[in-house]
Amino acid sequence: MKRRLFWDRFFEKLLSGAAWVSVLTLAGIFLMLFFNSMRAFQTISIAEFFSAAAWNPAAFGEATYGIGAMLLSTFMVTLGAMLIVVPLGIGTTAFLSKLPRRARNILKPAIEMLAAVPSVVIGFLGIVLVAPALSQWFNLPHGLNALNGAILLAVMALPTLISVTEDAIHAVPKHYKEASYALGANRWETLIRVTLPSCTSGILVAVMLGLGRALGETMTVLMATGNATAMPHDFFESVRTITATVAIEMGEVPFGTPHYYSLFACALVLFLITLLVNVIAERVAAGFRKKGQ
Repeated sequence: MKRRLFWDRFFEKLLSGAAWVSVLTLAGIFLMLFFNSMRAFQTISIAEFFSAAAWNPAAFGEATYGIGAMLLSTFMVTLGAMLIVVPLGIGTTAFLSKLPRRARNILKPAIEMLAAVPSVVIGFLGIVLVAPALSQWFNLPHGLNALNGAILLAVMALPTLISVTEDAIHAVPKHYKEASYALGANRWETLIRVTLPSCTSGILVAVMLGLGRALGETMTVLMATGNATAMPHDFFESVRTITATVAIEMGEVPFGTPHYYSLFACALVLFLITLLVNVIAERVAAGFRKKGQ
């Protein structure tokens, strides 16, 4: 009995320590980004940084540090990806949930294998397959644009959304469905009116995980969106996201310059956006869980 109590306390302390390591690591990343960003704002106007569209730190004349165009580009590509992946992912999961177990055990791992494909491979396929197709379909000079990036990000976020959503659907108590069938509902009505509403919080978590994947992806959007720093007006124009800017310029910028610290400010903005999205999602999901969903 004493030995079991010892091991229980040991693993409790171990898990508690692991949780604190995660929290402290996150806090350390935030502080590192924050203090380096403050050095950038000693020479760069905060208002200009967020409102100006031009990003040209290497200009021959006066350098400009505006992330307005990159913020809009990031929003467009992420929104486009979510508009594609959410209905597709939930629909695919609903289809999988109605298949026999043997077929589901084959198809689900096959879909989840998409998550193992390197992002550089997805970006390469976007260049050689998706971009020419978009160029031909929409009569564009090239297909390296926001729509290309949104399609590729949707493909990358799809396995995560399907996996988490399917777990949420299977967590719905079986007697919910049996009661629906007993009242005369068919399988489609039961899915739409009983199963999906009962796992709203789980679906929301899946969507937020997919959104986080789309926001933080770098290599795919760097390769497939054209990397134009101009203000975009539609999904058929080339764009550059915040992640792509940091990835392209961080390895070549001189250390300690305003340009160097401005990239930390870009990373801080992305960090805060992701944090805000997750906090809001958790609050909304907690509200649904209180309602039994």
